[in-house]
Amino acid sequence: MRDLEVVTLESEELEAYRLRHVQGMEQIEAAKSMQTSQSTYQRILYRAYEKIADALVHGKAIKLIRDI
Repeated sequence: MRDLEVVTLESEELEAYRLRHVQGMEQIEAAKSMQTSQSTYQRILYRAYEKIADALVHGKAIKLIRDI
C-alpha cells in the first residue's frame, strides 16, 4: 500500500457520494441535506466520481478526509 499513488476524497465529496449511493437520495434531496444548491451538489458528486474512477482504473489508494 505504501507504494501506491493516493487519490484524496474530501469529506464533502464522500458525503455527496454517500447520500446518493448509500442513502439513495435524489439530487434535490441530497443538495438540501448538504445545504447547498443542486448545481454545487452535482459538481461535488462529479468530483467524487472522477476521483473514485481514477483510483479504480489506475490502481490508486483512496484517502478519506473527514471533517469531524
